[in-house]
Amino acid sequence: MPRNLKNTTTPKSAVHAVTEQAPASLAEAMALHRRGLLAEAQVVYEDILSARPEHFETVRLRGVLALQTGHHNLAAELIRRGISINPAHAGSYSNLGFALRKLKQLEAAVASYDRAVAATPDFAEAYYNCGIALMELNRPEAAIASYDRAIELKVGYAESYCDRGLALMELKQPKAAAASYEQAIAIKSDFPEAYYNRGIALEKLCRPQAAVASYGRAIAIRNDLAEAYSNRGNVLKELAQLDAAVASFDQAIAIRSAYAEAYVNRGMSLHDLRRLDSAIANYDRAIAVRPDFAEAHLNKSLALLLGGDFEAGWPLYEWRWDGSETSKRHKRNFSRPIWLGNEPLDGKTILLHCEQGFGDTIQFCRYVQLVAVLGARIILEVPEPLAGVLTPLDGVSELIVKGAPLPVFDYHCPLLTLPLAFKTRLTSIPSSNAYLSSNGDRVRAWTARLGRKTKPRVGIVWSGNDQHRNDRSRSIALSSLLQHLPDAFEYVSLQKEVRDIDRATLGAHGEVRHFGEALVDFSDTAALCELMDVVISVDTSVAHLSGALGRRTWVMLPYVPDWRWLLDRDDSPWYPSARLYRQDADRKWASVFERVRTDLIALIA
Repeated sequence: MPRNLKNTTTPKSAVHAVTEQAPASLAEAMALHRRGLLAEAQVVYEDILSARPEHFETVRLRGVLALQTGHHNLAAELIRRGISINPAHAGSYSNLGFALRKLKQLEAAVASYDRAVAATPDFAEAYYNCGIALMELNRPEAAIASYDRAIELKVGYAESYCDRGLALMELKQPKAAAASYEQAIAIKSDFPEAYYNRGIALEKLCRPQAAVASYGRAIAIRNDLAEAYSNRGNVLKELAQLDAAVASFDQAIAIRSAYAEAYVNRGMSLHDLRRLDSAIANYDRAIAVRPDFAEAHLNKSLALLLGGDFEAGWPLYEWRWDGSETSKRHKRNFSRPIWLGNEPLDGKTILLHCEQGFGDTIQFCRYVQLVAVLGARIILEVPEPLAGVLTPLDGVSELIVKGAPLPVFDYHCPLLTLPLAFKTRLTSIPSSNAYLSSNGDRVRAWTARLGRKTKPRVGIVWSGNDQHRNDRSRSIALSSLLQHLPDAFEYVSLQKEVRDIDRATLGAHGEVRHFGEALVDFSDTAALCELMDVVISVDTSVAHLSGALGRRTWVMLPYVPDWRWLLDRDDSPWYPSARLYRQDADRKWASVFERVRTDLIALIA
């Protein structure tokens, strides 16, 4: 994940001319301090304080030196001592705020900055540093107000514009954040943090080429900025420039050999290059750096599963619950234990609950029958749109719509953990030609609605959920598919939702029958699948539904598909009735469409 870079702030004007009557040796200490000879300066400061413990300027400068050397507790003690001597000194309150922020005493830090600006209302740096503390308190609106005040007081305050952008990003305002970074860059053209953070904002604004350029500018200024190389690699990966992405991750790792995130990112790019062994080696490097790195374990599992190594893949797939914040939110925390295949279920009640998408629920509800054979009473929890089509599933004692109150149960198991519980291997996938069935009344209703059949009927699905992380690779434009389909068929859209880009195409192709909102739930879709001679789909829930119904199903897949479709085969061990049409190494759809066309013509022949 992209990580914002903050500016490193140290107290300003730490060593300056002294106006009070000072010990003669103070000038020597200050000279050493300015030259960066901090240990030597410290010795002289402490010699002075041993003789004159209440000399304000020496106390103040010794406190600043403690800040600069990272001794924040000592710094806070010295600065407070200075304030007791000179309670009107605004800089001391600001420096105290800095020390307290480093000590994670954030509320106290804000209060100290408030004292600084009360003593000196035009103290721009105090407003700026207060903004940083407010951000750490997760108060971005207040931080923006503080940054804005700093900008009003100090013309050309590039750092304040940059950190203001961070606060705007926290408020999910990437456009305003990008503008703030632009202002920082206009003032300070060699500001790597501003270019880097602008890259993150541009990613959020779906401007990947501009983001790559912004990261590149940050790197040109600071060629040791590992985060910029890694983030640039992520954008290049999304642009399908995979070799360039790997090279960018290489540079990030060359700078920071223990950069776990970069190893994972490089592994994902190698995965997309179908270099699975190399991808797994990178995930292993990330795990060696961070043994609890959930994303590394999960991505390793996906590579193993795609390669057909289910034995090693299923246990690691359980790391999906500890990865992203979204995954953690979906994790169910029941008081009853999870069942992983070890405890006897005879006479017990088990809750099998859905997770992830509709297609996942359809694919893995097949395990219900295996659990039922063990003597369990099965409660199956599913999303509401699937309730109708899954209610008749063999082995289900009670079907619950997700969100409804749950009855008492002894064990629970997420549906996608069942392959682990049953130690599923490629040779033991539970696959029958049809484990779901359509509703007879719905089939009769759709038979009447479709009318008399004059041509073979082909159901088509060309796009899935646009929030899917691999949607760019799996979904296609309807127009690109239609130009390859032969005329001798009646085409029926099995899509409920249509993207804006495809609406005009549907309008221009009246020969494609589209029912949209008339597909109330998956029972309607299942009925239509039953009435098709073949269902042609990209990797979506309809492909799983048609396969689970045992219907002739042709699935069009990208060069690197989701793990469940495996590699280099035109059949699926999960769905005997499915035929797989894969992109070639050029990652283009044209060859897939032509093979589908050829097979359709052969079908009618």
